[in-house]
Amino acid sequence: MEIRIIEKEQAWQLRHQVMWPDKDFDFIKLKEDGEGTHYGLFEEEELVSVVSIFIHGVQAQFRKFATLSRHQNKGYGSKLLNYVLSETERLGVKRIYCNARMDKAMFYEKFGLSKTDATFSKSGKDYIVMERHIKGEMNMSQDELFKI
Repeated sequence: MEIRIIEKEQAWQLRHQVMWPDKDFDFIKLKEDGEGTHYGLFEEEELVSVVSIFIHGVQAQFRKFATLSRHQNKGYGSKLLNYVLSETERLGVKRIYCNARMDKAMFYEKFGLSKTDATFSKSGKDYIVMERHIKGEMNMSQDELFKI
């Protein structure tokens, strides 16, 4: 198993296959993908799991976290997420957050992310913003926290 930075196009392939296979390929692309860092977990050179990180000052958002269905429940996604959380902390991030599907919130709680009051629906899915503060709390308003 190896975790390494990948090209956005590699992330797109896995995102489409796992997250939205019934949508047009462009649906899984983010306009910010060129500004993000994309990480992939490989098992014997097969790309198994991906996540994209977008750092803005002392905050970061991880997006489009996906693991091939045949490799889910084997710990690959957990290893990738732990790696990315450590990496963002090493880079000086004080708050990391994600837009978690409601039915996956318990998974993210295992990694120290907490639910916020912010929820929304998109493309027929319900989401909740989850966050983790690193090295103490930040004193920021709700508007500042969610403007990224």
